[in-house]
Amino acid sequence: MEYTVQKLGSLAGISTRTLRYYDEIGILKPARINSSGYRIYGQKEVDRLQQILFYRELGVSLDSIKDIVTAPSFDGAHALREHRERLLQKREQLDMLIANVDKTIALTEGRIKMSDKEKFEGFKQKMIDDNEKKYGEEIREKYGKDTVEKSNAKVKNMTQEQYDEVTALANQVTETLAHAFATGDPAGELAQKAADLHKKWLTYFWDQYSKEAHAGLAQMYVDDPRFTAYYDEKQPGTAEFLRDAILIYTGIKK
Repeated sequence: MEYTVQKLGSLAGISTRTLRYYDEIGILKPARINSSGYRIYGQKEVDRLQQILFYRELGVSLDSIKDIVTAPSFDGAHALREHRERLLQKREQLDMLIANVDKTIALTEGRIKMSDKEKFEGFKQKMIDDNEKKYGEEIREKYGKDTVEKSNAKVKNMTQEQYDEVTALANQVTETLAHAFATGDPAGELAQKAADLHKKWLTYFWDQYSKEAHAGLAQMYVDDPRFTAYYDEKQPGTAEFLRDAILIYTGIKK
């Protein structure tokens, strides 16, 4: 079956503007243009749009989706299996949060008792799932499955006090790094303080710290556009500045 832009947009629940934009950036081209100048989409394009929307639902950027679905090695069936696995993980996270809310309601009504650890299990799982969704494949490739699983287990076993500490520490890293960036000196006192705070933040997640791994992670902040976009959101160049500060801090050369 074939669809015009309007019909495909209605079928998929997205705007015609979105479909036209997907055409412009080359992520979803129509099968053909008819004699009246209308974009016409066939089954192949419908299937690709489904894949695109799956990836969008999982938080993948359009640039990354384009690289994935236009690659010669792209396997639609394999991608669907990956989507299913990630959606199951997302459902597990939502189920945990719902159960957490139900327990909290019962607690406030005096029907049960709830430990402080139980109160935050869902939030810690969300932290793990969000990281897995964004960077799971890359960090497993770089550090190995065992290292990542140990890190996830460490997060799950955090006490509420530790969870509060690492959250506050993350804010300190961001604030100190912003002030350090303004100095323009990655070897300066503020930049080295930011690198040290970053190390302390890592120790809450890593089973074992090493200077080499710290420097490698800093380089990944620059090499991976998703990390770069996160650090450069307010001040472009921050990811490279942090990388340089950490390399100086660890004594490891580029």
